[in-house]
Amino acid sequence: MTFWDHLDALRMVLIRLLLVVLTASIVLFCFKDFIFDGLILAPTRPDFFLYRLLGVDVSLNLVNIEVTAQFLIHMKVTFVCALIACFPYIVFEIWRFVAPALYSHEKKAVRGAFLFASVLFYAGLAVGYCVVLPLMVNFFQGYTVSQSVTNTISLTSYMATVTSTVLLFGVVFEFPTLIAALSKLGVVTRSMLRRGWRVAVFVAVLLAALITPSGDPFSLCVVSVPLLLLYMLSIAICKDKVEEAI
Repeated sequence: MTFWDHLDALRMVLIRLLLVVLTASIVLFCFKDFIFDGLILAPTRPDFFLYRLLGVDVSLNLVNIEVTAQFLIHMKVTFVCALIACFPYIVFEIWRFVAPALYSHEKKAVRGAFLFASVLFYAGLAVGYCVVLPLMVNFFQGYTVSQSVTNTISLTSYMATVTSTVLLFGVVFEFPTLIAALSKLGVVTRSMLRRGWRVAVFVAVLLAALITPSGDPFSLCVVSVPLLLLYMLSIAICKDKVEEAI
């Protein structure tokens, strides 16, 4: 295939992805109550399961200060939810576009990583939504620089926090997928990751401290442990030697 043939193939992939995601967005747009009241706004209420488990009282009253904000947020959220729902299909289209450029042994090596990508992505979303986001809400709803300043959190600010936090963990959980692909291709070995475990612990704790500003030991452990488990999983799925991966 020529360069323009590859470009045309990429254009068709993007068109198919856009059509599928837009169709899913239209369908999800009709389920506003379930998406917002049932999922996204659940961490703002005191009956959220993590708050009951920790015994904390969290009640976040959001306000809207822009005329068009609620409608635009509804559209943006349904589009993001459509991307999340269609993630396995997105991975499939990427694989179908990349696969012809690989040799047979490379296809066999990378195929498993692509299949595992969706599982880890949804696992990351679950950790971000069920654990990290509630911890952040619990901390920021009561944090003030002065008793004379009252927190009045806007819907736009809350939604930005939700999407960035949850999607961040979805992306971070793809790390073992990347390591698995590089290991199969002989770029990364198990011994390399084992030698870097001290750096991995430091980075995991640092990321946990940045993600959970409260800084208490429980929050640091809750966030850093999944990150360290991802690193351990990456070590487990790596090859011992480069020669085995080729």
